[in-house]
Amino acid sequence: MGELIIWTYDWVPEGPRGFVRDLRLRWACEEAGLAYEVRTVPFEGRGADHFARQPFGQVPFLSDGPLEIFESGAGLLHLARKSEALMPRDPAGEAETLQWTIAALNSIEMVSVPWWFLKISGEPDNKLTGWLGQRLDHVEAVLREREWLAAGRFTVADLLMADVLRVPDVRAFGERPASEAYVARITARPAFRKARAEQVAGFDAADAARAG
Repeated sequence: MGELIIWTYDWVPEGPRGFVRDLRLRWACEEAGLAYEVRTVPFEGRGADHFARQPFGQVPFLSDGPLEIFESGAGLLHLARKSEALMPRDPAGEAETLQWTIAALNSIEMVSVPWWFLKISGEPDNKLTGWLGQRLDHVEAVLREREWLAAGRFTVADLLMADVLRVPDVRAFGERPASEAYVARITARPAFRKARAEQVAGFDAADAARAG
């Protein structure tokens, strides 16, 4: 449709660097060989233009010519339609990829994110721990039986699931060797390593600009 532009913050504190979700879109573009540009919006003092394009004041959002998409999952599925490297074109492979992509968002990240917020807030009895553990155990059972989640090969579903699971705290309880091997294998891919390094470098460079 046009030039792909991935929008992220101009700066974030050190802790989230390497985990801000524009990384998902960068990674997908790198896997698919899609040309893209990264542009920024202010982290502090988010203005009306930001909220007009992302109603929750978050990132990322994606521009593809005249088309604008917010939410990382929606952006990933848009990119997957552009490249068979991210999602197969046969109906069965596409359906399997779609269901696991949504599962990463709705069945895993939907539990892991509030669990993590309770953990860092010092919640003495995080009541979501058992629920999250059950969900991670279900993923572990699947990954013991297969190398990839869908279509017998790497897809956007693996990209998203690995990005959710690679948060260290999420994997810090329980023994799930298949999940550990899965995350290690997928985050060793050159496309991930490049996308992560460039995200971190951009935020690191912003420190110097803020200091100056």
